[in-house]
Order: sequence, then structure tokens, then C-alpha cells
Amino acid sequence: MQVEETELSGVKIIHLDVFADGRGSFAETFDARSFAALGIDTVFVQDSWSHSAKAGVVRGLHFQLPPHAQSKIVRVIRGRVFDVIVDLRANSATFAQHISFELSAAEPKCVLIPDGFAHGFCTLEDDSEVTYKMSDHYTPDLYKGLLWCDPALNINWPVSIDDALVSEKDAAHPRLKDLPQTF
Repeated sequence: MQVEETELSGVKIIHLDVFADGRGSFAETFDARSFAALGIDTVFVQDSWSHSAKAGVVRGLHFQLPPHAQSKIVRVIRGRVFDVIVDLRANSATFAQHISFELSAAEPKCVLIPDGFAHGFCTLEDDSEVTYKMSDHYTPDLYKGLLWCDPALNINWPVSIDDALVSEKDAAHPRLKDLPQTF
């Protein structure tokens, strides 16, 4: 595995080592010792999965508040997504800044998102599937969101507001200016 640092301190793209032969391919997607050797010693306690039937589905921007804030490892196991991470750490030099990139099943990599960041994605293909490895359990009262299309974030989503398939809950999240200091 190789780690690629990003512009947001703590967010890392992890490129998986793939072993291929005539039968197909194999890769370790998580190994605590390998991750620790890369400087990632977060303990993960929950795995989750999402399936989006159509291209243009937007999920996010989600985060969970302390004392049950979640670090995540996100990986696409089918299809492709436009992935977005927003820094919500009030004292960070990159507060309110974001990074975006494509994650796909065809390119075996995942992203480590520490707590203190909002995360979301837009599917680029029908039948896209995303897995999440999380450092704390889902706590409904602390699970929050930031409006995905807030103009203040200046995210260049690959889908228009009118064409995006968004849940009512995600469409009702507050804008950054209305979000209380969270981290």
C-alpha cells in the first residue's frame, strides 16, 4: 500500500497493492498492521455499505459530532463516484475548503477521512456501491450534514441541482454559514 497526502491535513488516499494472474485479482483492503506501518492507527468498529441505483445520486455531505465523531475509510466496490471532503475543523488553515476526486471500482484505492470533515459523493454510474469503515458507531442524534450544494463551498458537482437525486434529509441540511461550530 502507498499513501498519498492531500491538501487537507489528515485526509489520505490509500493506493492498494493488487496481485493479478489468469484467475483475476486480489488486494488487501484493510490490515491493521499495514495501516499502522503507514501511520494510520485508527481503530475501526463498524462497516457500512450503500448502493445507488442511478447515476446522479448525491449522498452527503455527512459527519458525526463528538463525542462519537467518526473517522472513515471509503472505497468504491462497484461503479464510479465523484467524492467530496470538506474541512469543518474551526481552527484549521483549510477550514471550509474541500477536495474532490473520482473513486472507482476499476482503480483500487480508498480514502481515509479523519473526524472533523464532512463527506459526500455523487454517483457517476448506475449501480454504484460504496463501503465505509468507521471508527465509531452510528449515533442518530449526532449524525449531521452540510448542504451539498451550498454556493459558499464552491464545489463543482458533476450534476446540476435540478438533476441531482437527493434525499429529503440531505436537501434540508444547513449551509456552512448556518452550521454551528462542530469541531
